[in-house]
Amino acid sequence: MKMKKLFSVVLVLTMVLALAACGSAGGATSMTMGTGGTSGTYYAFGGVLGQYIKNHAGIDVKVVSTDGSKANIESIDAGDYQLGTVQSDVMAYAWEGTRSFEENGKIDSFRVVAGLYAESVQLVTMDPEIKSVADLKGKSVSIGAPNSGVWFNAMDVLTAAGLTEADIKPQYQSFADSTDALKDGKIDAAFIVAGAPTAAITELCTTNSAYLVPIDGEVADKLMADSPYYTTYTIPAGTYAGQDEDVVTVTIKATLIVSADASEDDVYNLTKAIFDNTEAIAAENGKGAELSVENATSGMTAPFHAGAAKYFAEKGVTVETE
Repeated sequence: MKMKKLFSVVLVLTMVLALAACGSAGGATSMTMGTGGTSGTYYAFGGVLGQYIKNHAGIDVKVVSTDGSKANIESIDAGDYQLGTVQSDVMAYAWEGTRSFEENGKIDSFRVVAGLYAESVQLVTMDPEIKSVADLKGKSVSIGAPNSGVWFNAMDVLTAAGLTEADIKPQYQSFADSTDALKDGKIDAAFIVAGAPTAAITELCTTNSAYLVPIDGEVADKLMADSPYYTTYTIPAGTYAGQDEDVVTVTIKATLIVSADASEDDVYNLTKAIFDNTEAIAAENGKGAELSVENATSGMTAPFHAGAAKYFAEKGVTVETE
């Protein structure tokens, strides 16, 4: 009698596990997407992309706020995230094992889905004495967290202008903390690297007499000569309140990456979900206007996922895979 009871329990457990396995196999893929701070473009735009991937690719995407590019790459490597938005320059550092990835070594457990939009290096201030990068000397300047993408961008710009970190009073703050510190007069300027318009700067310019400082001329030329992943970019007049003229700066590219372990079908479907719906995405977030097959496939320093490559091949563009 006891053996019969034991056999029944084992049989029930076996059936439950089998049903669970079937349900899991038949269910939708789930992915977590790392973005950036809640006041930056990554988070807002990532939320829109996540909805389109869910609605058109059948992949359940959980969009989370993070510390940005490096954290997203490391979390994909650890298996905690499957998708991430990253700066193209930080992606290059990870793939090559340089700069912020030099100490712990290269990370190659991700693949490119697509370039998304231009990420402007925006130097914002409320100090009327600051008209150029050179004017930052002796000033209190927020340059992002040490070894973050923003920090490297800030250091690249400062170096191109003949300045070092020792020439300023560096503050290591997030976008939101930087804008609060500017309002409170605790810092003189801040580097914010994100697609323009950026929510944190929009709010600052709407309520205060803040403005963007150009990063152009010899500074931009030297920067691009030393680091070819930078290009010049014009932030149109009217992007922010009080901005009456175009502002020339430099930019890298926001890029969507995915775990190398993701299936070809899933990555094909999520790529298609984005690039077959660019107009609708643009209607929800202005950065969607920059989505195009040409922009998505140019200037990448790491290989594409086979699923993304399959989609772009259908559009007549061959990309490098591994």
